[in-house]
Amino acid sequence: MTAALPRADVAPVASAKRRRRAPGWLAVVPLLVFAAIAFGLPAFAILDGAFTVGGHYGTTNLTDSLQGPYLTSLLGSVKLSALAALLGALLGLPLAQAVVGSRSRWLREAVLTASGVLANFGGVPLAFAFVATLGNAGVLTVRLGLKDSGWNLYSFWGLVLVYLYFLIPLMVLTITPALDGLRAQWREAARNNGATGVQYWRHVALPVLAPSLLGGLVLLFGSAFAAYATAAAMVGSAVPLVTLQIADALSGNVLVGQENIALALSLDMVLVAGLVMAVYLPLQRRSARWLDA
Repeated sequence: MTAALPRADVAPVASAKRRRRAPGWLAVVPLLVFAAIAFGLPAFAILDGAFTVGGHYGTTNLTDSLQGPYLTSLLGSVKLSALAALLGALLGLPLAQAVVGSRSRWLREAVLTASGVLANFGGVPLAFAFVATLGNAGVLTVRLGLKDSGWNLYSFWGLVLVYLYFLIPLMVLTITPALDGLRAQWREAARNNGATGVQYWRHVALPVLAPSLLGGLVLLFGSAFAAYATAAAMVGSAVPLVTLQIADALSGNVLVGQENIALALSLDMVLVAGLVMAVYLPLQRRSARWLDA
């Protein structure tokens, strides 16, 4: 049996443990300071400006941001983001499953690498690529006669199509780790109990993946909700979006007394994102318990 340490040796051991812990905490301090500066100061500026009206505090800016064209643009962004996120999830899930179920390692690496590149390809270059391909005088539009059938890239559905270009790869990257976490034993147990492949996905896989799928939807929604450059270069003011309204307000295109309406619209966007995250986080913890079991 190991003898207990003398009392004289206990203090040096405890002091050594404290010294070993100290560098770990100190290493986090720069990150916390950076987060406070990079996120805390802008958040304070948005809150301060959103509630400032004519040199005093009030809720006029927030009230105005939920009326007229501002409310229309906010609802337009929510509608566009929700639809694009839903389609991106529905199309990205089977693609990710095909990659996970493939025995070809090079195919998996190629798809994931391409998804990582395409998920970050946006802005004006993406808008130009689609205009040159599917615009009014685009290559495919002319060759396939799409304009005669009523196709219009510079519309709500045209913008949804463009957003899917980077949302589907983003969904593949998001859901692939969750698909990897599905246990092969679960499928075997379902098969041994007479379940078909459809029944396995309906009663086992999808319930386990549901929180991760919702997390992917949240991520896709946020990416589409915050997109600006692509929509600005493609549709301008043809499709009402809150990001475009914020850009107009920041450029001074507002009525007198509404100089801070852009900050109020930004606060509205933060609140929408916060509501979505409040739904996602509890379900994500539930999914983690299943996948880590």
